[in-house]
Amino acid sequence: MLMDADQEQVLRQVERFVYREARLQDEHRYAEWEALWTDDGVYWVPANGDDIDPEQQMSILYDNRSRIALRVRQLLSGRHYSQEPRSRLRHLVTNIEIVRRDGPETAVGCNVLVFESNLRGETLWGARTEYLLRATGDGLRMARKTVKLVNNDKPLYTLSFLI
Repeated sequence: MLMDADQEQVLRQVERFVYREARLQDEHRYAEWEALWTDDGVYWVPANGDDIDPEQQMSILYDNRSRIALRVRQLLSGRHYSQEPRSRLRHLVTNIEIVRRDGPETAVGCNVLVFESNLRGETLWGARTEYLLRATGDGLRMARKTVKLVNNDKPLYTLSFLI
């Protein structure tokens, strides 16, 4: 299916956004990463399957915007260490696709493989990541990010970084 020029332009903007977010995570640039969120943003990493209700069942992470800000402030404070030394990370992002567009919002899906290296060794984290991106005066922002880890139904090491 061929895309028109507008669809192609939106896809390029989405790709640039997703790649930038991945780079900020890899580089532990938490304040810049936090600035990518809308005021009503929700960050969700489900546990025990992908089709759960985060209001009724356990999640690995289910943060609203104020909890996202608190998490970042704690990481930047130097008083709340999630690990020392920090993991070295590389997010490999592929198969970025626009799922739907509705006014200022664009639903996006992509596959992500995160390579983590730390004192424990190396770990691969595979996931399907879904975004709800919203166009603002400052560019695209995340209104929702859902990271569906492939192995979220098994015991996991602590995620001490932004997945």
